[in-house]
Amino acid sequence: MSAKRWNLVIDVPLCENCNNCVLASKDELVGNTFPGYTAPHSPHGPGVVRIRRKVRGQAPMVDAAYIPVLCNHCDDAPCIKAAGSDVIHKREDGVVIIDPVNAKGRRDLVDACPYGAIVWNEAEQLPQNWFFDAHLLDNGWPEPRIAGVCPTRAIEALKVSDEDMAERVARDELRTLNPEWNTRPRVYYRHLERFDRCFIGGSASAAIDGKIDCVSGANAELRSPDGKVVSVATDAFGDFRFDGLSPGSGPYTLVVKHELYGRIGLTVSLEAESINLGELRLGAA
Repeated sequence: MSAKRWNLVIDVPLCENCNNCVLASKDELVGNTFPGYTAPHSPHGPGVVRIRRKVRGQAPMVDAAYIPVLCNHCDDAPCIKAAGSDVIHKREDGVVIIDPVNAKGRRDLVDACPYGAIVWNEAEQLPQNWFFDAHLLDNGWPEPRIAGVCPTRAIEALKVSDEDMAERVARDELRTLNPEWNTRPRVYYRHLERFDRCFIGGSASAAIDGKIDCVSGANAELRSPDGKVVSVATDAFGDFRFDGLSPGSGPYTLVVKHELYGRIGLTVSLEAESINLGELRLGAA
């Protein structure tokens, strides 16, 4: 069993863009010196914790997702390769620290992070990151401040072995940002499809008792180009949605049918954005 190291798990649907994590980070770091960890952070400009937003779909089927973006504490960190271990180092517990003395003047390190998680402090002439509030953890805090202030507990910090973390990743289907970069980050996201995948949705209706009404309990079936079929039932408003689809995938074959009100079939080509097909009128049975 490997040594225990820090990881961060962010549950995307639970993030409500309250910005508590952003404000707590600034409150902790702006104007404060923690020798060996960081110099004071700047009160102006972007902080080391930011919130990104993704809006998907078209009215009235629209959703918005938010993800905190911060230092990923990568096991194969590009910033360490660019800086050298005397400027940026990774601790045994997995935390990446930018040395507040040796990193002076190294503005080039801002561009070394592909996630954009290193910010430049002009006043201090320092590149700075979110260093997992290591100064608090080293003094007995059970978690960093950004986790403690999250009202929905969307942010979870855990110090576990790599084996236990791998089990958690598999069980909760956690993913990281841009895995193709091979940086081996320690920040994981749950339900990241809300941010980087697409959905196809719509609303089933039919002529019922002389008027057009929603059709609940209809079967919506989506067939992908590789022949995989997924089906869902329409809800009380006739709505259905297939999520987690890769951008640029398709064409898909969609069939919506109900034993009393008929069916409708169509081909859907999914490009870069989610699609709301709107009202789909079922034909006579």
